[in-house]
Amino acid sequence: MKNILIWFCRIVVGLLFIFSGLIKANDPLGFSYKLEEYFEVFHLTFLNGFAISAAVILCALEMLLGFALLVGTRAVSVVWGLLLLIIFFGFLTFYSAYFKVVQTCGCFGDAIPLTPWQSFSKDMVLLLLVLVIFVNRKAILPLVTQKTGDKLLIAATVLSLGFGLYTDNFSPIVDFLPYKIGANILDEMKTPPGAPADVYEIIYHLKNKKTGETKVMTDKEYLRDPAIWKDTNWEIAPNPESKLISKGFEPKIRDLNIQDADGNNYNQELLSSPFYSLVIVAYNLDETNEQAIGRINALAANLIENYNTRIILLTSNPPQSAQAFAKKNKLVSELFYADGVPLKSMVRSNPGIILLKNGTVINKWHYHNMPKYEYLVKEYFSKQ
Repeated sequence: MKNILIWFCRIVVGLLFIFSGLIKANDPLGFSYKLEEYFEVFHLTFLNGFAISAAVILCALEMLLGFALLVGTRAVSVVWGLLLLIIFFGFLTFYSAYFKVVQTCGCFGDAIPLTPWQSFSKDMVLLLLVLVIFVNRKAILPLVTQKTGDKLLIAATVLSLGFGLYTDNFSPIVDFLPYKIGANILDEMKTPPGAPADVYEIIYHLKNKKTGETKVMTDKEYLRDPAIWKDTNWEIAPNPESKLISKGFEPKIRDLNIQDADGNNYNQELLSSPFYSLVIVAYNLDETNEQAIGRINALAANLIENYNTRIILLTSNPPQSAQAFAKKNKLVSELFYADGVPLKSMVRSNPGIILLKNGTVINKWHYHNMPKYEYLVKEYFSKQ
């Protein structure tokens, strides 16, 4: 029975660590944004420049430890690593949940979003399983010899790091974001008729002017108790609390507000065009790759000249700095503005390219694998 328990914990923990690392490594840039949120919470913003490197390494470490546990090589060191890692993750998720700071931990990336308390609960279950393995760490039997195990660990390290580096430089293999290829942005912003709304309850704080007694009641409890609401001695404190009871329908895209320099909304106009539009997404022009911007600009100029294509640059920079950037780089695109959060979700690249038609994402590219003009003409524009 003891061996069965160890094997059960070993398999569950190993597979979960591999899965968690693999899902995040599919989108290391997205995970780095989450790390930057934690850096801000703990006043470590000087580490922001290392966020993407830390994301790739952490994801690789999770996959490597999970794989090593399953194989059983270097068991004692691996179990110590797992224990320290899950304690670290448990601390972060508890801190997020209790102090309501980072509201999604990114444990499984955007594939399986978890609330902070769900993340913490998951970590506590994992901690329990890891503790079982830790107590019995010397009883873990390897599946291969140590020499073979070391070779497998080297191969796993190369593969896990290589996967994270590849997805960082050429976009996620699987896109779990709401702006994935085939998604209609306007549809993803809609709430269907009859969809359930958020349900709240009101919390009243009451005080008896005569006796000084205090009570805390919900609005429903208050209305059900005529001895309270009929008694003029009971006074409700101002600004009652509002508590969410159940979450209603929430569209996948909630925060996209495309504006011009004067603050006019252009969502409908830009996202309902029946013709192809090329959207250049550069959420931060101060950190964007200017050489890539130049290549995209040359591509855009050809599309404007030969196919009268609408070219849009979306950024979160203020209009004044964006216009200065456009003038400096002789951009042919129109300038529009949106919050950086949705722009980071549109394409994991700064800059990146999205091809739109009728508000649908036809395709999108990282600047490292941006399409050539001839390819776009052959695949899209010659067929429209």
